[in-house]
Amino acid sequence: MNRDMYKNKKIMITGGTGSLGQSLTKLLLKTDVETIRIYSRNEHNQIMMEEEFDDDRLRFFIGDVRDLPRLTRACEDVDIMFHAAALKHVPVVEYNPFEGIKTNVIGSQNVIEACIAQDVDIAVGVSTDKSVAPLNTYGATKLLMEKIFTTANNFVNPEKHKTKFIALRYGNVLGSSGSVLPKFIRQIKNNEKVTITDPNMTRFSITMDEALEFITNAAQMGKGSEIFVPKLRAYTITDLKNAIMDIVGNTGERKIPIRPGEKIHETLIDGDEIRNTYELGTNYVIVNPLLKEEIIKKRYPNWKKVTTEQSYSSGLAEKIPKEELKEIIKKTDLI
Repeated sequence: MNRDMYKNKKIMITGGTGSLGQSLTKLLLKTDVETIRIYSRNEHNQIMMEEEFDDDRLRFFIGDVRDLPRLTRACEDVDIMFHAAALKHVPVVEYNPFEGIKTNVIGSQNVIEACIAQDVDIAVGVSTDKSVAPLNTYGATKLLMEKIFTTANNFVNPEKHKTKFIALRYGNVLGSSGSVLPKFIRQIKNNEKVTITDPNMTRFSITMDEALEFITNAAQMGKGSEIFVPKLRAYTITDLKNAIMDIVGNTGERKIPIRPGEKIHETLIDGDEIRNTYELGTNYVIVNPLLKEEIIKKRYPNWKKVTTEQSYSSGLAEKIPKEELKEIIKKTDLI
């Protein structure tokens, strides 16, 4: 992370009381940031976070991304916006699709409108692998979030407004709230059988530290209208289960149906997007296909074009050996 990028900056994090928001806040407080505004609708979590962090550079704003006037006022004089607020549990959004649209799509549009109105320098929208060829409503709403973030630069007059909009796409953070790791650990500690849907199911692996490094680096490298995707390895649900049982204990397993809208393998870049994808160090970058070829060549002269036509799927990605996976699990501090 380039710490100088955040020196004397005012930063705002929507959904700032969530797992990602709190971890990002901890990291940014290690820099010479001027202030960090935590924007969320969870009053209790804000109080608990304020007590835990105890840093006078933090500001807490009660608000919902659905509320454009409140959002616009909250990001006055903000330099960098990290938009992490979302309804993100697949079954919840599947059962409440209208609410998912209000928060994930309209709320994201409100973030864009507020950033333009307040001339925020950089706006980073956090997405998910479920946005690729979405099978569920949550993924569809995040696909739209990506689309409006990466095209927001098209309707910003560069002579009047300076905001750069970029999107980030990655998988579930290992050990985060709602992910399978804490669920498996809880089941084993309660002497319950671990619930497995399909033993061949795969997921991309990214730890919170890796996610934070990816987010802060992308914010620095983004030129506007790109989708950044990290290069990741993957694991099978069976390997994850076995690694946890090696550490915590073996209680057996039981088969349950796959949840509505859930995929066997996740994809971070599909076969069509790969045509507009470049390599940049430890990341892939999907360039907005609406950009003209001459603009792409001028903007990204040193970026390496991806030549494969194969999709970037957790089923095809390199798998993490079990012993290494065990060490990664231990570092999450859930055990």
